[in-house]
Amino acid sequence: QVQFVESGGGFVQPGGSLRLSCAASGIIVRINSVGWYRQAPGEQRELVARISGGGSVTYADSVKGRFTISRDNAKNTVYLEMNSLKPEDTAVYYCNVAVGTPPTWGQGTQVTVSS
Repeated sequence: QVQFVESGGGFVQPGGSLRLSCAASGIIVRINSVGWYRQAPGEQRELVARISGGGSVTYADSVKGRFTISRDNAKNTVYLEMNSLKPEDTAVYYCNVAVGTPPTWGQGTQVTVSS
């Protein structure tokens, strides 16, 4: 069973930072493409960052220059460092495979950016 468990979300003021963690099991992140997705209420889920099995990274235009995706192969964990957070970043953040259609979704972690 492939499973991703997200953590690290919370409440932060605009301009603040958060670091999200994604612990993977049943899949080796070192040799797979894994991404961070987010979904705000009433909106579609979108892919905001991806790291490939080869280590290349891509970002949605909305987060370029502010978010950084990385992985720790020894821990089989993917991270998302979020800086200069904006209210429009408020969403539930999920991690999952970033190739094909993810078969399942975890609980995600809530990120709220507000004064």
